[in-house]
Amino acid sequence: MTRALALVWLGLLASGCSESSQDAAAGGVYQRVVTLAPNLTELVYAIDSGDKLVGVSAWSDYPDAVADLPVIGDAFAVDHEQLAILRPDLLLVWESGTPQRTVDELKKLGYNVAVIRTRGLVDIAEALRQIGSLVGRQSEAALAAERFRQQLAELRQLHEGSEPISVFYQVSARPLYTINHEHYVSELIAVCGGTNIFGDLDGLAPTVTVESVVERNPEVMLASTDAGDNGFVEWQRWPDIAANRYGNLFLLSADELARATPRLVTAGAAMCVALRQARSNRAAYLAGGEPAATAARDPKALPHPSPSGQVHGQPRTTGPTAD
Repeated sequence: MTRALALVWLGLLASGCSESSQDAAAGGVYQRVVTLAPNLTELVYAIDSGDKLVGVSAWSDYPDAVADLPVIGDAFAVDHEQLAILRPDLLLVWESGTPQRTVDELKKLGYNVAVIRTRGLVDIAEALRQIGSLVGRQSEAALAAERFRQQLAELRQLHEGSEPISVFYQVSARPLYTINHEHYVSELIAVCGGTNIFGDLDGLAPTVTVESVVERNPEVMLASTDAGDNGFVEWQRWPDIAANRYGNLFLLSADELARATPRLVTAGAAMCVALRQARSNRAAYLAGGEPAATAARDPKALPHPSPSGQVHGQPRTTGPTAD
């Protein structure tokens, strides 16, 4: 499953696993933790608690240290034999991505299960604190949560007052999925001064039609690098879409964008760079010039914070569609 399709599953399964983790926390501090989603693995490492992990789910690949841990399957197919060997005292499951039947099955087998919610940006800081409480790393979690909150606030402040620009975020082309206003990607679009053209739809990751995209006429099209260099090729049949006329077709790094973790600050910074370039392309086109073929090559032209203090996440563009 690609990271882009993981966003789809987030939407399809959002109602699957919704109970609190308070009961799981009642047992005290846990020492042997298994995560059933890659984003949860990252959250554990984000609070300097990688030493508590004894197993992880498939697709867990960040940070590099996770490669040394046993894989216990994924949210849909758990390797119970491997799980028994690992003897975890806590399983972390993802509210939006772990089916309720999986949670129920694990509880019946006697495992302590904590459900972690990471649907929106505000949930990420809370998830860090929640996990920190479970594993006895409250101070580390509080620092990580505050750092994420502050970096996000700085990014938002940096782009306050930006000219509005309409955005279509393509999760996948076939079938054609997008995101609504509740999804953290839509929140990042808003942080950067953009407007999600499908923010009004129901469901975190709704399907849409090509005709509806054409009708809503976005000025920018975004997708993750999982889409590949031909991610926008289908839209060349509609050269009059504003995003095509302006040359505003941007690919953002799937490594940072596809998971609800503190790395979303890096993803958001790259998105803001893309939308800044998109406004410039729009202005040039409306003034009678040609749209830019590539994004600004110097990310430092728009300073932005990232978890490491470095400038990361330069967006890629595809070539503009012929008018």
